[in-house]
This record gives sequence, structure tokens and C-alpha cells, in this order.
Amino acid sequence: MKIFAVGMNYAEHNKELKNTLLITEKYERKTAEPVIFTKADSALLKDGKPFFVPDFMGRIDYEAELVVRICRLGKRIPVKFAHRYYDAVTLGVDFTARDMQRQAKELGRPWTIAKGFDGSAAIGTWVTLDSDSASPQIAKSNIQQLSFNLDINGNTVQQGNTADMLYTVDELISYISRFFTLKTGDLLYTGTPVGVGPVNIGDHLTGYLEGSKVLELNCR
Repeated sequence: MKIFAVGMNYAEHNKELKNTLLITEKYERKTAEPVIFTKADSALLKDGKPFFVPDFMGRIDYEAELVVRICRLGKRIPVKFAHRYYDAVTLGVDFTARDMQRQAKELGRPWTIAKGFDGSAAIGTWVTLDSDSASPQIAKSNIQQLSFNLDINGNTVQQGNTADMLYTVDELISYISRFFTLKTGDLLYTGTPVGVGPVNIGDHLTGYLEGSKVLELNCR
């Protein structure tokens, strides 16, 4: 299983992290491709297991985002066929060691440790996608119209909608498949909206997709 993730896929989030990521206006204008990174399989945190805050890594931020599950083998997938390669979605949290990420950017180094450490890819309960809009599940045709939010200790800290993505799910899958063969069970974290911030020991996180709770975990 591979875990792919996308950086800077929501415009307002890019603005809030401009200083952290050292993104210049010149860079933003010239970036015509999505920012892709990977997480180790040991980063996956599921079944409501607690997130153990690695305080030795400095500030740890939450980043709520839609996660897509790949359902078939694919390579060099055209955008128009990308919808055939995923079958479920959920809400995930891309935990990020923000201090370490900033230091890595300043030194021109990869984000690997800051993004891919153990437990850094929390994931909720899967919601099956269905092409029939009358289905009680989410219609696949609505994937770019999904609302989601993350609450911490009962207070909403992030709200987003996939309509605001700079690169759509299908575009991301097509792009990634140019370089990596996608396999059944691979995951794609599609980017986070504005509102990221730090987590602390004792925090209780709940995540909602289209108003339904799909994620719940404690920070220890």
C-alpha cells in the first residue's frame, strides 16, 4: 500500500502557510503541476486509535482532508477515465511536524520526516461511492462538491469543500499515475483547506463528511 498526499491544493490554505513554506509569488505563478509527497505505510492511523503526539518534533499541526481509496491497478490514466480507479472516500488528518517542515524548506531538504512519521496519516470510516445519485452512499459525480469539517474538543477548526480544490481528484490521479503505478488499496490525501493549527495532548478530534461523523480520535 502506498500513501500519496497533495500539498497546497487549496488557495486560502496556501496563503496562511506562505511564510512557513517560503512560497514566493514567482513560484506560485510558475507552478503548473500539483505538489505530491508520500507517507510511509507505518504512518497510517485507523480504527479510532489514539494519536501519540511526538512532542520531541516540535509543533504538530492537524490538516483535515478528503481521502480517496484506489480500487484497481492503473498506470498513465487519462483524466476522463480516472473516476474508474477509486471507490470510496473518507476524512483523514495529515499530521505535520510544522517546525521540522519549515526547517527542511529553509535548507532545501525533503519534507519526508515532517510529513511521513509514524501515525501521521489518520483515517476515518470509508464511505462508498456510487454512480447512482439515488443511492444512500455518496454519488461519485458529486466528488467535487463534498463538504467536510474537523472539530477539536467540540469546536470547529476547519471547514472545506472539494469544489475549492486547485486540482481535482481525477486530475490528481491522472498526474500521479504518470510516475507511480496505482494499486488497489493505495490512498490519496487530497490537500487541506484553510484553518490548520496545532494539536495538544488531551485533544479530542472528530471529523465530518457531508455532515456525517466519519473520524474520531484522541491525542495522547
